[in-house]
Amino acid sequence: MGVRRVKGLKKKEEEKKGEIAKEKKFKKKVIEGIRGIVRVAEVDLDGNKRLRSSLLGVKGIGKSLARNIPIAAGLDSEVLLGSLNDEQIKKLEEVMKNPLKYGIPRYMLNRRSDPSTGEDKHLVSSQLRFSVKSDIDFMRKIRCYKGIRHESGLPVRGQRTRTSFRIGKTVGVSKKRELRKAARKVAPKMTEAKTEKKESK
Repeated sequence: MGVRRVKGLKKKEEEKKGEIAKEKKFKKKVIEGIRGIVRVAEVDLDGNKRLRSSLLGVKGIGKSLARNIPIAAGLDSEVLLGSLNDEQIKKLEEVMKNPLKYGIPRYMLNRRSDPSTGEDKHLVSSQLRFSVKSDIDFMRKIRCYKGIRHESGLPVRGQRTRTSFRIGKTVGVSKKRELRKAARKVAPKMTEAKTEKKESK
């Protein structure tokens, strides 16, 4: 019996060591001179990530823009975001707001030939959310097809609705059951009507 207890204790000790190792593994390394959280374009980004991958956290910036913005700002895309100073972050934000001015091509912008002004713009974070909302509201106001689909909560881009986007109480098998119940209710009435006809003849 004494041997079994020792084995049990060893297992418990090994498990504790494993848990401690996991905790150490998942703890973030704090590097001196690097900020943990950096605010860029109204968004809090992780300062321990590389510049290129951390920029993806900003709404309105995709992979290609995240690759090109640091180059346009004159920064290394492999540098940690937390190591940048305030001037460099301001420069990044400026490039995000006016990419054409810094040599980023027109096809990378997300608001080309804006309907109201006709200008080429690139919108980021809250500006992008507001413009999308206002576009949807305008479509609903003029009662175009897309606006009506938005209003009724149905897919706008031509997806099929037979299986997806199904909302309501009766879905799938329950519909079949209801049809059977309705058929059973109708069946006795039909037989009664047939018997009455035969009797009348």
